[in-house]
Amino acid sequence: MAWLAVDEDYEVALVEGRVTARRPSGRQLKALPKALRDHPEVDRLRRLAEWLDRHEASCVAQVDAWMVSSLPVPTALLARVWPDEAWQAALRDLAIVGDDPDEVGFLRDATAAGELKVVNLDGETVRLSPRTVTLPHPVLLPDLDDVRDFAAELGITQKVEQIHRPTWVRPEGLAAAETEVRDYAGGVFPSRFSLAARATALGYRVSGGYSTCKVRDTGRAVEAAVWIGEPYWDSESATGSLNWHDEEGRSVRLEEVGPVAWSEGMRMAAALYAGRNIEEGGDA
Repeated sequence: MAWLAVDEDYEVALVEGRVTARRPSGRQLKALPKALRDHPEVDRLRRLAEWLDRHEASCVAQVDAWMVSSLPVPTALLARVWPDEAWQAALRDLAIVGDDPDEVGFLRDATAAGELKVVNLDGETVRLSPRTVTLPHPVLLPDLDDVRDFAAELGITQKVEQIHRPTWVRPEGLAAAETEVRDYAGGVFPSRFSLAARATALGYRVSGGYSTCKVRDTGRAVEAAVWIGEPYWDSESATGSLNWHDEEGRSVRLEEVGPVAWSEGMRMAAALYAGRNIEEGGDA
């Protein structure tokens, strides 16, 4: 970003998301001088930095939603947003699938003409022009371990957690009537408030006594929910069972839960449970 002159002695700019000052000679200062802290240009830059942070978070959240819901994304849309640095950072190096569901590649570029530059799993850079692409959830990727190994060889890092996202596979032999999982039940927290705060900090929605996440899987929307305690309960609370509901609020039997919904529900339950009180000492 260009440097702005605020008086004869200083210039200011956003540097790595922080308002920074320098002398007209070009010498950058370690701290913002006291005389500039309330300057209108400095305040404007602070507000711009806050907006950029919100925009970046919004881009990451939207791309994550596309991936979790396995929604087809128009290639023209990717081409349109690609010049935006925040969108580009969220999208770069994500595994995508075009017209051939068996051909997975890592997104490296999108041109204004709607052409995507992708590195495929053979290490070749190819150009694709499908009408839409999907950003597959890792539980849907065949040979996920091989994809992860190849990504490590390429030095790929992803802003949106995709290929290294923890995954859970629904076990076989579930009873036909089962509707809940208790693998991560019983995680004790000092209060219901602290448990709800953890859910919110992890990006989950708190509704009533539940931490929830919505997923579109196998053609329908379902909501995974973990019991976290009655609202306004001000004493010790614990994680409860995990279950899934359809759009009408009906319980979904475990054997009917799709692979993405299962993995994301278990991921939420495990993440909540990980923040529990852990006893120390000989009786732990």
